[in-house]
Amino acid sequence: MKKTLFLLLVTVTNLLAQPVERLVKVVVTPDHADWHYKLGEAPRFNVVVYQNNVPLRGANVRYEIGPEKMDPTQKETLTLRDGTANLTGTPLKTAGFLRCTATAVVDGREYRGMATAAFDPLSIKPTVVNPTDFQAFWDKAKADLAAIPLDARMTLLPERCTGTVNVYHVNINNFVPPTQTSTQARLYGILCVPKAEGKYPALLKVPGAGIRPYAGDVAMAERGIITLEIGIHGIPVNMDPAVYANLAGGALANYPMFNLDDRDRYYYKRVYMGCVRAIDFIASLPQYDGQNLAVTGGSQGGALSIVTAGLDKRVKWLGAYYPALSDMTGYLSGRAGGWPHLFTGASLAINNTPPKVSTVGYYDVVNFARLVNVPGYYSWGYNDETCPPTSMYAAYNVINAPKLLSLFLDTGHWTYPEQTEKMNNWLVERLKGSK
Repeated sequence: MKKTLFLLLVTVTNLLAQPVERLVKVVVTPDHADWHYKLGEAPRFNVVVYQNNVPLRGANVRYEIGPEKMDPTQKETLTLRDGTANLTGTPLKTAGFLRCTATAVVDGREYRGMATAAFDPLSIKPTVVNPTDFQAFWDKAKADLAAIPLDARMTLLPERCTGTVNVYHVNINNFVPPTQTSTQARLYGILCVPKAEGKYPALLKVPGAGIRPYAGDVAMAERGIITLEIGIHGIPVNMDPAVYANLAGGALANYPMFNLDDRDRYYYKRVYMGCVRAIDFIASLPQYDGQNLAVTGGSQGGALSIVTAGLDKRVKWLGAYYPALSDMTGYLSGRAGGWPHLFTGASLAINNTPPKVSTVGYYDVVNFARLVNVPGYYSWGYNDETCPPTSMYAAYNVINAPKLLSLFLDTGHWTYPEQTEKMNNWLVERLKGSK
């Protein structure tokens, strides 16, 4: 029964990442097939409301056009007498993104669609400050971590093992900031190791935001790669689902804001060091080939992939989907900032203080992206409202290492199966092809 509940939870979690099919579809289409426009060029958007795959005549539509995550500069409600409308947006004069959102009300229900026009995105520059002692701060943190014994503990999970892969629940000693009164912290994850004798490359999988259990990546391990999927909260990752739901609504609610006024005690310091500690553990495994290691993840995990590659030179490749925590101060300069949106809405009054803005500089992905010197594969879409493309390009544009950006333009904060397949194949080719 326990295994059945776990598999059900994993299936539901994966499904929630995808958009839900709806009876009525609002489709917004830009007039440029690549969604890209020159500065000063006016984009046109075609809006169609479909029901039963047929344009719905007489639908009432409310539309808004403006820079992403900002107040709209154009808005109106109109009736689509023939089921379609053509709208013209006010062009941007500086690099960024202009979003057209259309909402239709049909039989008392709202249905929404959007398209986001890009204006010279490769020219977007970050707003976040790069602290002069950024490198020294993280070198000190890594030195503190190195002084902590690994103390790795592995528990075989027979019910998750396959004929070719052993699966373990692992926990190891993690970073404890010297300023904290606690004397111990642990890092937990799911390790998948091929059973056959030999040396294997390794893949560290870092998590998106939230509090949940993890299954580990057995499928990648069956392709001949050691995988370690970690949690970041210092709690076991194989408990009853109700435990994580209670923590998400209680003790760990709003964790990205914990101790934001203190760079030494901010929540993500232990998280970032935990990623380095995970590599320490992988490096200790007798099955690891000692050379070929990659890191990958999406959203918060996309951020952690870049952070880990910037911090740890043992990483040889990285794969990041829609990285969060990127150029978070964008809102303070009048444009979209990255998740967790610390400086907009109700959070602005709480977080817009010199100590908190200063702390962000030490944790923003932009400043880790500057340190990345290994090949990376990046993927996102322009309709992402959680991790705005403006913020992601601010990080991507400062990376000087070899990089490949695979755009799936119409995606929001989710991925197509084909998108995931391309990322996984790229990682496998690097991890196994370099041997």
